[in-house]
Amino acid sequence: MMREENALLERIIVDPKICHGQPCIKGTRILVHTILELLEAGLTTEQIIREYYPQLTPEDVAACLHHAALSVRKGQFGL
Repeated sequence: MMREENALLERIIVDPKICHGQPCIKGTRILVHTILELLEAGLTTEQIIREYYPQLTPEDVAACLHHAALSVRKGQFGL
């Protein structure tokens, strides 16, 4: 399980030089919060990939969810 979690986390980067340091999917400028908002709106992973971001994989979307869960767990809300 830990290896899978680490693999997911490697898909998310936080770099002050990219997207003003907001978490985004590695190799893109797609913000984690953008994916979370699409999921919140009721879109499925498949719809997000097909209709908005065909360059993403289901693992990228899962990484966004995992990153959000860890942020909440650690109390890093940034609201």
